Amino acid sequence: MFTGIVETLGEIKEITQEGTNFHFEIQSAITNELKIDQSVSHNGVCLTVVAIEGDIYKVTAIDETLKKTNLQSWGVGKKINLERCMPANGRFDGHIVQGHVDQTGVVENISEVDGSWIFDFSFDASSGNITVEKGSITVNGTSLTCFNSKNGRFSVAIIPYTYEFTNFHQLKIGDMVNLEFDVIGKYIQRIIRGYES
Repeated sequence: MFTGIVETLGEIKEITQEGTNFHFEIQSAITNELKIDQSVSHNGVCLTVVAIEGDIYKVTAIDETLKKTNLQSWGVGKKINLERCMPANGRFDGHIVQGHVDQTGVVENISEVDGSWIFDFSFDASSGNITVEKGSITVNGTSLTCFNSKNGRFSVAIIPYTYEFTNFHQLKIGDMVNLEFDVIGKYIQRIIRGYES
């Protein structure tokens, strides 16, 4: 389990393909603290460390993961948000994040407002996922609060610290992002849908 509080940025140094699997080699400031078989959130996608050499570690993504996330658009040099699993005795600073991306969204607009930034996103609402006004959302692994919540659309406000220390400063209009919707909201929605069907 994660909290959506990004620890650091990693940089993709090499990408190789083996069958339908893709191997990503990532350089980060926390590599020396990682262990093989450890789960790490990469832009909100939970991937397992399979090799470590110096300050670079390797993870593998299967075809299903590539199809449902923005990993398909990753390239060498791209910066990604990293978070290790929350320790059992750790503080819960964000919200419950599973590292299971529900779907991708698209950056529709970015505006700077009094030193902070407003990001507007859209997503395919036919998937059944919803946001709730003032509810939690995970965008590229970052725990945020929704507003302007509508069918297939929502906005988030990004403070300067988050803008600088996550990959939000690299996002452009039209970019694809990973979305994980609030787990409690997802369970409630499924219960309601179960009663309706």
